[in-house]
Amino acid sequence: MNNLKKWKILKSKMVLDNPWCQVRQDEIELPNGKIIDDYFVSIKPDVAMILPITSNREIIFVRQYRHAVGEFFWELPAGNFDPTKESAEIAAIRELREETGYIPQKLQKIGTLYDKPSKDTNQIHLFLAENVSKVGEQQLDITEEIEVGLIPVELILSKIIQGEISVAGTIAALFLGLKFINY
Repeated sequence: MNNLKKWKILKSKMVLDNPWCQVRQDEIELPNGKIIDDYFVSIKPDVAMILPITSNREIIFVRQYRHAVGEFFWELPAGNFDPTKESAEIAAIRELREETGYIPQKLQKIGTLYDKPSKDTNQIHLFLAENVSKVGEQQLDITEEIEVGLIPVELILSKIIQGEISVAGTIAALFLGLKFINY
């Protein structure tokens, strides 16, 4: 593997710079010398994702519409954040509180993943929140309409196999988190 070489960026320009979406166009030289002048990179903010579990061994999920594919999905609470303004831990707790009305008694980082490193720049910071309890109502953003649901830990694997839970980041967080809660 020591023979692998990074791609060389020859030129780079922002072709879409919008608060909701940023896209950079790179001209790159591959290790074999071939030039690609239109390699597009999506500049995305980091994400804090939280696996919240109650003292009754139920995992809290959020169900919401995802416009890109036009469907509703059960996912773990998560949201974008700016690491220069808040830590991933604070963002995870904030997102859990805003999306579900729950807060954790204990929080533990369980991993950092890349969603799609071939085209996206962001990381997903995963946290396990134990002994969560409801302290209030949801505090949703204007673009959010979220249903909250609790699923017993013992049913998680069957729901993934049946396709009821099908978002990759959520599934990765579940498999990492289940290791920590002695599934």
